[in-house]
Amino acid sequence: MTPTMSSIPELIPPSTHPHGEVIHRLEAGGSMLPDTPENLMQIIGIYKAYAVPMDFYWRDLLYIAERVFLDPLPVFKYFLPQEYLDLPNHYAGETADLRIWRGAATAHPELLAFIEKGEVKQSWPKLFHHLWHDRINMEFAEACMRAMLWHQEMGGRFNDFLYTDEYKTNCDRAIAAYFKHNPAMLGLHKLFPEMFYEKCRELSYYANLGLFWEVMAPVFFEMSDIYDEGGFKGVPDAMNFLVNGIFAVAGRPIYHHVYIGDACFELIPKAKGFTWLYEAALPYVEAVFYRTAPFRGTKSYNAQAGLVPEDQKDFHYGILYADVFPVGSAGIPPTLLMQDMLHFLPPYLRTYYQEHCRGEDDMLIQLGISFQRSMYNVTSAVIQALRTALLYPLDDPNPRHRLANRQFFETQMDRFLRPEARLGDIQRQDYR
Repeated sequence: MTPTMSSIPELIPPSTHPHGEVIHRLEAGGSMLPDTPENLMQIIGIYKAYAVPMDFYWRDLLYIAERVFLDPLPVFKYFLPQEYLDLPNHYAGETADLRIWRGAATAHPELLAFIEKGEVKQSWPKLFHHLWHDRINMEFAEACMRAMLWHQEMGGRFNDFLYTDEYKTNCDRAIAAYFKHNPAMLGLHKLFPEMFYEKCRELSYYANLGLFWEVMAPVFFEMSDIYDEGGFKGVPDAMNFLVNGIFAVAGRPIYHHVYIGDACFELIPKAKGFTWLYEAALPYVEAVFYRTAPFRGTKSYNAQAGLVPEDQKDFHYGILYADVFPVGSAGIPPTLLMQDMLHFLPPYLRTYYQEHCRGEDDMLIQLGISFQRSMYNVTSAVIQALRTALLYPLDDPNPRHRLANRQFFETQMDRFLRPEARLGDIQRQDYR
């Protein structure tokens, strides 16, 4: 008879890891986040609040990578043209390559309403909303892109290709076409080609992240709809939806096309075979969830102070480690995201915060902690997906296979032994 998950202790001894309870939960098919109705409500509400600004992020990232390109003064790069608001998402709508969300493929109605009237609820010209900072904070999206650019070589072959002669040749063609009426810039390119190549590499990461988030926005929208319909019975259901989504879209192409006039220049052609899972999703989780960088104003960059690690591998400033209270300051990227999400909270989550906050000024902090819980659940989905791809089923009757899974989970949990890790905190419901 095939053993059930409850028989794990009979096959292998209990884990002695400091996070042994969490490991046993993962072995039983659960998430790092405890399975409670309150946790489920928080993470689904956050996924919905995150998906609406993300619907802007991915569109604007692609607009910058594809159209703004090497504009020396990109002052209007956050002013998304109608063409990109109408750009069909490949994972929503009737024409989807794979329909994940049952909604429309164009920009979300709540996003369009916010772009039109902002927080002030006035139909001002876009420039007025922008100068008043009444807009979606694309600076957060760019901070995530820079984290991926900085923490390179996190898997896959994407970054390696950016330093090949083939990539440089593709860049040369696009640069020549973009500046064909600007001999001064063409002269600079001949004098300092690496400067232009490096900017192109950055723009390729814009495209990479945009294509990654194009998938995640409909995933989160659909999860919100399923929850509203009563379809999720617990946190493991939400995690498994993410696991299934990861495998469903794992092979979507990651590429970078530049459009100059009516011509398309393929800096990274689809034919290179770069895929969503290995070239975008896993590097994103590593660079943004785990590493990022110390946010200015929270750590000293003075080498003598020793507050910033000497080795890049020791960076531990992602949302899985963040102390939301000092991070929740003006101008810091996670706070910019919290401000964006605040506009799109579902009513049940807004009511929850009103019951548990110390007033409206505390809502951003509480929202940030819920976001932290939700990203631990996303990370759990990534861990379970990797285990599925690399190791054995959770109910495998072979004890050696169970031990191999155990060692994998323990290695993943080793990353949360740092004192900054919030894994212990999210086990408590009173962590607010």
